[in-house]
Amino acid sequence: MKIIKKITLVIFVLSILISCGKGTKKETDSALTKAQNQPNIVFILSDDQSWTDYSFMGDVNIETPRIDQFAKESLMFKRSYVPTPLCSPSLATIITGLYPKDHGILGNDKVYERVKGDRKRSRQNRAEAYKPIISAFKKQTTLPDILKVKGYLSFQTGKWWHGNHKVGGFDYGMTHGNPKKGGRHGDYGLEIGRKGLDTINNFVDLSLKEKKPFFLWYAPFLPHRPHNPPARLFEKYKKKTDSEHLAKYWAMIEWFDETCGQLFDMFEEKGLTENTLFVYVCDNGWRQNPDKSGYMKDSKRAPYDMGIRTPIMYKWAGKIKPEMNKTTITSSIDMVPTVLDILGIKKPTNLPGVSVLDEKAINERKGIFGEVYAHDFDTKENSMYYNMAIFPPYKIIVPDPVRKKNEVVQLFNIDTDPYEKNNIAEANPGIVKDLTSKIKKFRSK
Repeated sequence: MKIIKKITLVIFVLSILISCGKGTKKETDSALTKAQNQPNIVFILSDDQSWTDYSFMGDVNIETPRIDQFAKESLMFKRSYVPTPLCSPSLATIITGLYPKDHGILGNDKVYERVKGDRKRSRQNRAEAYKPIISAFKKQTTLPDILKVKGYLSFQTGKWWHGNHKVGGFDYGMTHGNPKKGGRHGDYGLEIGRKGLDTINNFVDLSLKEKKPFFLWYAPFLPHRPHNPPARLFEKYKKKTDSEHLAKYWAMIEWFDETCGQLFDMFEEKGLTENTLFVYVCDNGWRQNPDKSGYMKDSKRAPYDMGIRTPIMYKWAGKIKPEMNKTTITSSIDMVPTVLDILGIKKPTNLPGVSVLDEKAINERKGIFGEVYAHDFDTKENSMYYNMAIFPPYKIIVPDPVRKKNEVVQLFNIDTDPYEKNNIAEANPGIVKDLTSKIKKFRSK
């Protein structure tokens, strides 16, 4: 089990403010020289956004100029996936490189007693039920754990579900995770982006002062609800739709885009762009309900592409050739292996993903898998809702025979039917049998 240092966010921020001001160009140059083969690594995570909701992906209403430019400068995979359409398990996959069935985070909450009319008691029950999950997750090897071997400092901001940031192996972080102080899925970390990037700026300066490469987890609470964008953006999008809910959601996406631009500008001003690997992904999908503040049932928590598809992008200026890949299927399980490949670290044998820079490996892999469990989960067996297998051009959705007993197997040709409107399972029993067999093999590993 990891050694957990007892340090609070307040102490962290104060120590940085006292010990360092803004990093000088001389400090930056020195750090870059030392770390020329160890790029800084930044994971940028959108929160609750459909794969379609970017201007570079073809949306005619939403403006995302900074992410559009980032996409042009990246090895960008348009047809990528996260393995599950819910925040907590998806983020756990991104930090570990494991499928939910293997890292153990199946949903957002462990099954607990909800006490009607007593929110305080309900929160206490939730926290108690989740303690064993956090304890088990401490034993997982995360990317920050591995990067320590190479001398990296790591910093968590934004969404984080698994207690204190130290549980994930981060050296520093904004999330205390104490349920008695509002800790559940990010607490203080949820202020990043929405209230500026000062804490990130301070961490970067600390890393430069210590002449160490760093890993940054930028997972802002954007465009996630509450959909309360700046008035200037809301007014802009109100002119494009009669739906107040759509206008707010679209405005939230552009607000998120602006914060990404602020992050890119910070790195450019510090001279860090060329020695930083930026990786972009969204944790799960979201299709805004135009009639109320909520999502459509085919998106978040659903096995459809509106719930699990996302562009995934890798940018390292001068080192990774920009390309817009429209056909290759990749997954968030590939993010950790790709980082390890770049750093020359041997991939642990339990990681199912591959480096996206290894053309042979990525072309030999024929498909990936997905899982949907209950929001309030118990065991894998008792919480399963759906299994998915994506082996282009086909995607199969297999409902659990107990918890989804009234649903049928669905098969889609996602090349010709990307919005999954036409179930072709009955007409293709051989394909259904083959993909179902693949899922059984995947589940048995």
